[in-house]
Amino acid sequence: MTFFPKPSRNVHPTISPRMYHTIMAPISLAVILALSFLVKRRRLYQNCWNGVPGLLAPGNFLEEDGNRGLAAAVLGILFSSLCQLLLDKEPLPLATNTAPGAREFWKILALFYYPLFYSPLLACAGPRHPPWATRPERCWPGLTAPHTWATRLQCPLATKVVAVSPRIHRLYSLLSHVPVLLSLSLLSLWYRALLVCAALRRGDSAEPQIPGKSYYRKYLKAVLFKAVLSKRGRKESSAKIEESLWSRIRSYLRSYIYVPEEGFRIPLKLVVSLTVAVIAVYQVALLLLVAVVPTIQIVRAGMTKDVVVLLVQFGLVPSENPAVPGDMEKELGTVRHYLWSLEVCYICSLVLCCLLTCAMLLRSLGMHRSNLRALYQGAVLDVFSKAHILRPSRAAVVCWIGFSSFQAAFACLGLLIQQVIFFLCSVAFTFLVVIPLQAGTGSPLFGIIRNMWPFWLTLVVAVLVQHLLAHFQFLERHSLQQELTNRRALYIVTFLLFPTNVLLGALAAVWRVVISGLYNAVHLCRLDISLLHRGADTFDPGYHTYCHYLKVEVSQCHPLLKAFCFLLLQPGRHEAPAPPRDTHLEEGLQLMHPKHPAPGKARIRRIRARWWVAYTLLHNPSLTASRKTALADPAANGAQLGVPRP
Repeated sequence: MTFFPKPSRNVHPTISPRMYHTIMAPISLAVILALSFLVKRRRLYQNCWNGVPGLLAPGNFLEEDGNRGLAAAVLGILFSSLCQLLLDKEPLPLATNTAPGAREFWKILALFYYPLFYSPLLACAGPRHPPWATRPERCWPGLTAPHTWATRLQCPLATKVVAVSPRIHRLYSLLSHVPVLLSLSLLSLWYRALLVCAALRRGDSAEPQIPGKSYYRKYLKAVLFKAVLSKRGRKESSAKIEESLWSRIRSYLRSYIYVPEEGFRIPLKLVVSLTVAVIAVYQVALLLLVAVVPTIQIVRAGMTKDVVVLLVQFGLVPSENPAVPGDMEKELGTVRHYLWSLEVCYICSLVLCCLLTCAMLLRSLGMHRSNLRALYQGAVLDVFSKAHILRPSRAAVVCWIGFSSFQAAFACLGLLIQQVIFFLCSVAFTFLVVIPLQAGTGSPLFGIIRNMWPFWLTLVVAVLVQHLLAHFQFLERHSLQQELTNRRALYIVTFLLFPTNVLLGALAAVWRVVISGLYNAVHLCRLDISLLHRGADTFDPGYHTYCHYLKVEVSQCHPLLKAFCFLLLQPGRHEAPAPPRDTHLEEGLQLMHPKHPAPGKARIRRIRARWWVAYTLLHNPSLTASRKTALADPAANGAQLGVPRP
């Protein structure tokens, strides 16, 4: 039984990759130039063509107000193209039959070609355009349909469609394009939905809504609501309830499941990074699967008796009479069973690595939320080991640019290292424990343990004796504290057990190396934690990039700051003018202090807004530097504001 179906021979798609890129590259360039001339900057050279062409509107596609699914889908397509680029013999589809010496040059050129080629996918999604550019999604169906049709759906089992397929597997080209097909389908549906919405809103003259405004209002309401709940909770009883073991296990497992909370949204950059990391895990796992498993199946199906005789002579396969080879049918079945076990170990370890990597990525989302909340409140030392100023710098901007790329690369390398470690461990456990138990034969591991039982027994007894002496002889309880006693006996036991503890220390050192290697391999894909000590975390490039990314994210995209900016941008309500003052009254009546009227709604709102500002600055000291200089004047708010406490 074969793992994959047989390939078809010479199958030619309707649109070859070279023809597709030859047609679509000029169209992509034309779309970029058209949008560049439609979206103009009217601040410079106003007399020249009514404003010079400026940057495209999708230049802000990574803003917090941008569309998350769109940016994640486009970057997923770009990363899948990068995976094909590294393995294809013809990295640039426009240049075929390249010389081996110039192939690396074409790969470098393709690194810049694909971002420009896919830039119209983001260029058609600008939220703020002039009238002709408000509906650029009309051009998207003609841009997406050829690309979707030109992928490998037409001839998935062809052997001469892509140069990389014969080298790895006949189905690799199709399976590696699954993220591309899903992303393009999402983009097609999204742009068609935008086209329908634009047609329905054609006669609507209402003012366009500011993107992201509702989220920042919800965030502000959630912060104020939590403050009220915390005040109520302080008044109530603060009795501690001890959690059971099952509840602690359940809460620990829940920490690996990200549950969205009302009033908080993960930044767009983190959503894009997580999506690209998941696609990277899929691409690497697919490459590891199709490059190894079919090869093992071919070797198992083509195993002959001559090879089995050679393996028996080397002692790799057990035989009843290795000196005189017989029909070797039993030994042939044993070898095939060994290869099948090797295949099962490889697939199980690969599935385990993928699950662990995805679980670590989901766990990092919860840590991202906790770190961002702490930094929004000014608790810098709760996130960083040292005090940091949350301001952008040269290194911070560079790290922000490469954060998503670093996340994808770390996920790929972490999956590879995990696969090597878990595959070797599973093979060792299978061939040293499981197969000998099934066959009823002796195992070298069991022989080592059987021969060294006095050594292991001595170590176990030494550990138990030390724990018992420490509990009953060397500790004495006085009221609520424990004091050290029998010091002379303690010194004698320390001297006598010194050689035994050296052996225990050697085993502990081996265990330390094993557990630290496993921990670092599993957590390599997480950039929110450092794999080094807190004093040396600056030498961890992943954690260093993450810390600088947080600086830029918090300093530029603080939700409370944007919420107050949106409140300032709201048009004020026109109030009725005050009645004219009567000048014909006597001077005494004018000097009298009349009864002040009740404060109006505008004054109440102004007072409430000032109290909100004071409360926000009290709980978010990092926002103090972002206020205007005029607001820092005590006379501006009508009261003396003290320095907010952290």
